[in-house]
Amino acid sequence: MKTMLVSFAVGLMVGVAYALLRVKSPAPPLVALVGLLGIVAGEHAIERFLAKKGSDAQVSSSQQAQTGATASVR
Repeated sequence: MKTMLVSFAVGLMVGVAYALLRVKSPAPPLVALVGLLGIVAGEHAIERFLAKKGSDAQVSSSQQAQTGATASVR
């Protein structure tokens, strides 16, 4: 989180310097930046979904192992 805040602060300072020097920013238009934000959000959503699905699979396989062990004892 600290890295993101430092990155934002530096970017803000560069933006102020560009405005004071009246230099046009080489950054892409706002529409492109919103698209990039969507890409990052989608990537994180899928990673969380897969991590949750993986942990569910581990729980169910351990439950099957326990019930299988109980069934074999009978």
